[in-house]
Amino acid sequence: MTTAAGGLDADRVDALVDVLVKQEDRQIVLVSSGAIAAGLAPLGFARRPSDLARQQAAASVGQGLLLARYTASFARYGRRVGQVLLTSNDTSRRAHYRNAYRTLDKLLELGVVPVVNENDTVATDEIRFGDNDRLAALVAHLVRADLLVLLSDVDGLYDGDPRKPGTRRIEEVAGPADLVGVEIGKAGKAGVGTGGMVTKVEAASIATEAGIPVVLTSAGHAGEALAGADTGTYFRATGRRSAGRLLWLAHASVPRGAVVLDDGAVRAISDRGSSLLPAGITAVEGEFTAGEPIELRDATGQAVARGLVNFDAREIPQLIGRSTRELARELGPAYEREVVHRDDLVLMRA
Repeated sequence: MTTAAGGLDADRVDALVDVLVKQEDRQIVLVSSGAIAAGLAPLGFARRPSDLARQQAAASVGQGLLLARYTASFARYGRRVGQVLLTSNDTSRRAHYRNAYRTLDKLLELGVVPVVNENDTVATDEIRFGDNDRLAALVAHLVRADLLVLLSDVDGLYDGDPRKPGTRRIEEVAGPADLVGVEIGKAGKAGVGTGGMVTKVEAASIATEAGIPVVLTSAGHAGEALAGADTGTYFRATGRRSAGRLLWLAHASVPRGAVVLDDGAVRAISDRGSSLLPAGITAVEGEFTAGEPIELRDATGQAVARGLVNFDAREIPQLIGRSTRELARELGPAYEREVVHRDDLVLMRA
């Protein structure tokens, strides 16, 4: 919704809103980029800054401008909007995930259009989504969407550079095998954004694996996509809807450290869906605190799972290889628990 040089494109915003308000039988959640880009011109930045501090400053200025533009545009039809700003920490933790869901669910119940964006003003490098396409896929899962529409500056996924003669638009992707050998490239990357065709295909993969079909098309074809017409590239759902926040844990969290497991613990987690107990740990790596995401690795260093840890890194060495009953006797009842509970653990794909 921004120009290539930065700043909001009011005509593009209005054109998209004109399409969305016609979806009277659908509840719409809008994940919009543009906060940083909208803040560039007011701050006198000629281009998107590379350092996080100036990006956050631009987002702080631009976020209000972005929401004001959407508010004014939807107001033409008597519709209200509500701003929802997220970081990955807001949704990988159980309580935060529930709160985010409740907020979005209530806004939709009240007839308000949620405008979702990453909270760039407070996000650090460690807790950033990195692109709004991935955020859109995760929000689609959060609200249990029936469809995710990803908008680009080209009208779908092509088997090569769409600017070159002879390339073909791929009408449907039934699964990863359909993309083998496809030269996805970077077509559609905006001058001041962080996305591109690669991130859109990755976002489509996240959504479809979580049971949500995806249409990838240009903004000009958004109405056709929402109407179910043959437009853009349709990605079929390939998986079933998984436990909510675990998808966020897998795709929106950055591990702050790791623990190494023995073979028995790897099998228990991978094959039986067990929690990680201290007895199965052989080593700890990195500095982290209780509640942060960590990797669970096998003896070769391969990531087996990711989870939210119940202990600080400095506590774990004294727990390694010991039973919870033994630890409770020696250190107290607070230590008679899992290092990572199975409800806070997601297996990583090989």
